[in-house]
Amino acid sequence: MSYISAHVLDTMAGTPAQGITVRLQHAAGEQIAAAVTDSDGRVGDLGPQTLDPGGYRITFETGEYFSARRQATFFPRVTVDFTVERGEAHYHVPLLLSPFAFSTYRGS
Repeated sequence: MSYISAHVLDTMAGTPAQGITVRLQHAAGEQIAAAVTDSDGRVGDLGPQTLDPGGYRITFETGEYFSARRQATFFPRVTVDFTVERGEAHYHVPLLLSPFAFSTYRGS
């Protein structure tokens, strides 16, 4: 199991957001991994089994998702910066998405 997972829900459509590219990077910008959300809007395997404590970034390429649906959006991408703490077993980053708003939190 990956140390990082993600889930994207399209709150306007009320469905999982399939086909969104998700990138994991060090805070400085070096890419660690990339994946695409599945039919349930999930990325279960985003990167290695462990990460060193420190700053990281997940980028959701939302512009392509909305463009494919011919939907205008204010956000071509959503970037979430977060901190990995020593001793944590897993980080899950859900994204609740609409064309003009989003919300995220640390999931379980």
